[in-house]
Amino acid sequence: MMNSTVTKRGLMIIKTAELETVAGVTTKGLPQTGRPEFAFAGRSNVGKSSLINSIAKRKALARTSGTPGKTQTMNFYNINNELTLVDLPGYGYAKVDQDFKKKWGRMIERYLTGSKTLKGIILLVDIRHKPTADDIDMYEWIRSMGFTCAVVATKLDKLKRSEVKKALALITETLGLKEEDMLIPFSASNGAGRDEVCEFIDNTLMEEGS
Repeated sequence: MMNSTVTKRGLMIIKTAELETVAGVTTKGLPQTGRPEFAFAGRSNVGKSSLINSIAKRKALARTSGTPGKTQTMNFYNINNELTLVDLPGYGYAKVDQDFKKKWGRMIERYLTGSKTLKGIILLVDIRHKPTADDIDMYEWIRSMGFTCAVVATKLDKLKRSEVKKALALITETLGLKEEDMLIPFSASNGAGRDEVCEFIDNTLMEEGS
């Protein structure tokens, strides 16, 4: 039975959206919601919270921060009691303590490899810049684990329209995207790309038979 949160046109009907669980590096057990989960991964300050807010149509569901590396927890957002969006801590911020960074990485890996209801991973990259070595590693790990993946190129509104095609081509080449991978330009300021992300979630749920 298809999840009723997302329509066949890939549009989310949001009735309720709330922060349900916050898990940190000292959390022994991660939540088992029983709902399909989609995780959002990317470098610090790439715009994961802004994308989640856009999807949920809530201005401040996920708190955004101008300080890279500040979000050091995994945040689980309950959408309509039918779907969970998981905001993973941003990676690649040099000033985070190395010992903490290792624990942080283990927490994320434990979740990604241990969740029984994780259906897909959405990898965010900054459209203005060439993907970093961390971005490449994350994409290759997602593919190696067999997860369905969409790459969202954030901060679309920061580029001129004439620059977008070249920027997307650089992301495609650098990450080595496969033909079946979705690459979605996204702007938090006007919501461009929001429906395409919902379509990715919708299609993945139907393919998984959720």
